[in-house]
Amino acid sequence: MEERSVEAGEGETVSNKQVVLRDYVNGFPREDNMEVRRKEMKLRVPQGSNAVVVKNLYLSCDPYMRLLMTPNLLNRLLPSYTPDSPITGSGVAKIVDSGNPEFKVGDIVYGTTGWEEYSLITNPQGLFKIQHTDVPLSYYTGILGMPGLTAYAGFYEVCSPKKGEYVFVSAASGAVGQLVGQFAKLMGCYVVGSAGSKEKVDLLKSKFGFDDAFNYKEECDLNAALKRYFPQGIDIYFENVGGKTLDAVLLNMRVRGRIAVCGMISQYNLDPPDGITNLMHIVYGRVRIEGFSVSDYVDQYSKFLDFMLPHIREGKIVYVEDIAEGLESGPFALVGLFSGCNVGKQVVLVARE
Repeated sequence: MEERSVEAGEGETVSNKQVVLRDYVNGFPREDNMEVRRKEMKLRVPQGSNAVVVKNLYLSCDPYMRLLMTPNLLNRLLPSYTPDSPITGSGVAKIVDSGNPEFKVGDIVYGTTGWEEYSLITNPQGLFKIQHTDVPLSYYTGILGMPGLTAYAGFYEVCSPKKGEYVFVSAASGAVGQLVGQFAKLMGCYVVGSAGSKEKVDLLKSKFGFDDAFNYKEECDLNAALKRYFPQGIDIYFENVGGKTLDAVLLNMRVRGRIAVCGMISQYNLDPPDGITNLMHIVYGRVRIEGFSVSDYVDQYSKFLDFMLPHIREGKIVYVEDIAEGLESGPFALVGLFSGCNVGKQVVLVARE
């Protein structure tokens, strides 16, 4: 019992800061759709419980979280948020009390947690114990977490890449896109990315090793832009944007090209969403389009770590993070995803160990 009270005094009650969803969202989310509140919380698991109490260290800002702010948009994969309750997402945390034999006080874990200083996790089976701490812990919200596994599974499993193929990545400087481009270069592919600012375009070429990149906001004709960068057409499109970008890509896919649909961030706040007019090109080019969810590949996480960690340690894969300090900065950081405010993976630092 002594070990259980290492982080806090026996039965200590704290004023727990939380980011709460005020009400369901229509259109673009705003900071005032969320509110920072405090609620008393006891840093002990209930007697006889299998739960854990964690101190949250890093929280991940991800575009899918917008879908959970409206009822039923993503309910086949994840339940919508509940108004007047803390939002949830991926995070890195430290165990401060445990009723589960798999986790002990002091363990660092990665998984779904609340947007709050401390969380009671009643179903800790979904948590991964972090064994490798020679890399920044924040990496487990991105390159070594859900976005990293998404890029890995989406590119290698869904896209079935071959050396020398032509690859296009939209939202290429984001948490997933920056990795997909680097994976493609490791495969010996030609890679072009699109992003929304000169700074991000420069980053794609100078840091992530893309063969080329362009600012989609400066292109009045996306079809013409893609023909300029891919005169021989596109073999693989890693889809993060949707809408007009997808419509233009369909005109430029090579025969038996593959499109891995990871997300469509340009559509999340539109009602109705943009229509796609070039669907017949799927038939003309025998193009395969496949949507996927990272949840389908969780059983590959250990294999994924075995692949990623050596590449990170050897500097063969690099990563850029945009870290917002303090839980109270969370709403601004999350909303900023939808206007391109972040450069690289958006993370919220809640506390250092």
